[in-house]
Amino acid sequence: MKYYYSHGKLLLTGEYAILDGALGLALPTRLGQSLTVEKKEGDGLHWRSLDEQGETWFEANFTLDSQGKFKFSSLTPPSKNTQETAAVLASILEQALVLNPSFEHSVLKTKITTKLEFNRAWGLGSSSTLINNIAQWAEVDPFSLLSKTLGGSGYDIACAQAESAILYHLEKGEPVIEQVRFEPTFTNELYFVYLNKKRRSAEAIDQYRKLQDKSTELMDTISSLTREVLECKDRPIFESLLLKHEQLLSKVLNIPTVREALFPDYPWAIKSLGAWGGDFVLATAESDPREYFKKKGFTVVIPYSELIL
Repeated sequence: MKYYYSHGKLLLTGEYAILDGALGLALPTRLGQSLTVEKKEGDGLHWRSLDEQGETWFEANFTLDSQGKFKFSSLTPPSKNTQETAAVLASILEQALVLNPSFEHSVLKTKITTKLEFNRAWGLGSSSTLINNIAQWAEVDPFSLLSKTLGGSGYDIACAQAESAILYHLEKGEPVIEQVRFEPTFTNELYFVYLNKKRRSAEAIDQYRKLQDKSTELMDTISSLTREVLECKDRPIFESLLLKHEQLLSKVLNIPTVREALFPDYPWAIKSLGAWGGDFVLATAESDPREYFKKKGFTVVIPYSELIL
């Protein structure tokens, strides 16, 4: 039996702009996803995915044809969403095979079990942890596998492998990763709030790509803010940096900040993380803000220390 594991992710600064080379500060999470490989009787590949409760949310059998294409059958549950999941998984496996043709010997007569440690609607990286785990299993470069399948900046792949916060940017399309220490004294005043809906990264990226107002000055400013956030030791200054970051991207995206849209009466700072309009936001607070968010209908509020590695 072989076992692989990858951490989830949150992007504290640089969302969207990181696609164009801006520097981002990314945080690997304590929660991630595992992948276990076992041999089985009979040809083909049996795949089973478990959620954070240990319940099966996807199950299928795959066979490999002579053209290197994976065909799926016995889908559980039988639904359109399951078919889409199987098709995406098949394409990832096919590209792994292209990158490493000898991977074929590892796929046949194999049973795979994946196990998530977080709710897959949370946007913490169910796809990136999967790709990184498959890349480890197939012995291929995870950034190449991401590029050939789901796309994106790759910061989530870097987080999957990281054991601490990272500074991340793209240089001529190639990932540049720097492990850093992000340990502000006020982490007990930071909370992550789930907005009750998942934002599809691919959809958000497509919308950003269509925008015209993306200057070099914007990229430089975001990068500068990232370094200031990393080095900040004072919560009020930290909050002002988050506000400036939000206002900059709000202007570029032409949409209101999450604080303006949902929490105009919140007394401290709130910042979007990753794709705007869903997933998690970061909230600062001098006192426990969970009751405030609960009254607004947002019940998933996680202290920084409980979520970040």
